Amino acid sequence: MSAQPGTFASVKKLVVVSDNPMMVGAIRTGLLDGPAFQLLGYLDPGRTTARRIKDTGAEVVLVDEADCPDQTIDLIRSIKEDNQEIAVVCLVIQMEGDYLERAVEAGASSVILKAIHPSALATFLDEALKGHIAHSPARINALSEAPDVLADEHLSLTSRELGILRLVAAGATNHEIAQQLWITRQTVKFHLSNIYRKLGVSNRTGACNYAHLNGMMAPSGEAARIAS
Repeated sequence: MSAQPGTFASVKKLVVVSDNPMMVGAIRTGLLDGPAFQLLGYLDPGRTTARRIKDTGAEVVLVDEADCPDQTIDLIRSIKEDNQEIAVVCLVIQMEGDYLERAVEAGASSVILKAIHPSALATFLDEALKGHIAHSPARINALSEAPDVLADEHLSLTSRELGILRLVAAGATNHEIAQQLWITRQTVKFHLSNIYRKLGVSNRTGACNYAHLNGMMAPSGEAARIAS
């Protein structure tokens, strides 16, 4: 799969490191709607080396958090040591824990939750590469060490608003949200305007980024559950 030559001047060549067939399928689906990326192929993390990745000509490496985190961290570090120009983005299950800090310290430029809807993947990747979704060790430590402070920031959101925010962050359109909640699209827009105001953001992308960065995504497997 590749973008048509000349379609986008900023097309990034991307390779995926994952041995999970379901994840590979979801990534393939997500990148279909993202003409900013040319998918070069998939590599098995157990057999992949920094040299092999460099030989593909990839500018971006999307690394799936595997069952062997130490192996993944070593791969990220070797990729960056071999070529600082390659951007490494990690797909993770949750925005907490020692793994995130180690991944960033090894050279990952960003992390993205696996809970996002595949249709939102290309957008999140693009935002990550622009530096809009970045995680420094200090930021990660703040998230893990001050949960009460972060929770207080979000208490102004109603359960309905939090449910809508999670759907938006998972890639749902206003029409899909309206159908799922049995409300009108105008009502969805009303809730979104309140969400934007309360979070201090100006648009949908800002709300998605806020939810992603602050651990407000729905737990894995529960992205479609809506608070009543």
